[in-house]
Amino acid sequence: MEAVNLIIVVDQTRENVLMCKRRKDPYKGLYNFVGGKREKGETPLMAAYRELYEESGFTSDDLSLIHLMNFTYLVDECVVEVFLGFLQTDKQPYGDENELLWMKRSENFFDDRFAGEGNIGHMMKHVEFYEKKK
Repeated sequence: MEAVNLIIVVDQTRENVLMCKRRKDPYKGLYNFVGGKREKGETPLMAAYRELYEESGFTSDDLSLIHLMNFTYLVDECVVEVFLGFLQTDKQPYGDENELLWMKRSENFFDDRFAGEGNIGHMMKHVEFYEKKK
């Protein structure tokens, strides 16, 4: 089964979340979190930090990731591993794979501008649940 990751990055103020505008399918032209495929021999966390760095320039010095949830798509034989991190620095993201931007957490992430048929909204609700439990 193929494994891919999505990384939810919340800024220092906790008011914004890092999004990318996808330049290729799936979901070309829609907003999504940064992430990508896990490579052979990588743990889920290793893959998340590698993809995070490749797509945004952020490292474990900038934020600590927690494994928030997984989505398993049996028909597509794919698991999406979702990670969450809160920036501890004021460093800005950079990368050329997709356009990067900060979006207010008050956005309607269930809107059809976002990838995943509502999953982005679902994940953002779980970010709120996580923060309330902390």
